[in-house]
Amino acid sequence: MARVVFTPNIQRHVACPEAEAPGATVREVLDAVFAANPQARSYVLDDQAALRRHMTIFIDGVMISDRKDLGDAVGDRSTIYVFQALSGG
Repeated sequence: MARVVFTPNIQRHVACPEAEAPGATVREVLDAVFAANPQARSYVLDDQAALRRHMTIFIDGVMISDRKDLGDAVGDRSTIYVFQALSGG
């Protein structure tokens, strides 16, 4: 199962502890995690189930390329990191 880690800056806004879930894509893994935590789902994903603009996801240190469908492949031992993107000057 893949491990999903939410950074501390996200957890200031919504409770989302580290979790493990099965799945072959980012979508499948996150759907399993968010089934038990719908509040986190609405913080990370928009109403079209795409990744919100202020969020970013890395799989084993590599940024995902499919922000809309979250179809990037996930290995059984992958770690998915969910970040709140930072901006400013």
